[in-house]
Amino acid sequence: MGLLDGLLGQVAENVDIANLAAKVGLSQDQVEQAVAALAHAHPQPGDTVTQASQTTGLSTDVLQQIVGHIGGEGSLAQFASLIESQGGLSSLSGLAAGLFGKS
Repeated sequence: MGLLDGLLGQVAENVDIANLAAKVGLSQDQVEQAVAALAHAHPQPGDTVTQASQTTGLSTDVLQQIVGHIGGEGSLAQFASLIESQGGLSSLSGLAAGLFGKS
């Protein structure tokens, strides 16, 4: 979680995984997966939230709340760029591997 929290901290003040999880009523693992799915979907064609919902199984309403808490689409774009500059989703301590079914 440290890397993800650090990256989130660069795009949104006072946002960390535990705090965000409490705000939206999810576990920290679910929020990690949601944030990773949103970051992965953001540069893809189509609606970011809908794609992340299909990947995670979380409702679009919950994912919209997460996007709002991290600062909206602009912050999500920054976050996706930061993840890419850190080596992509695979650098998030195996988070993406678990999320996207890779070993």
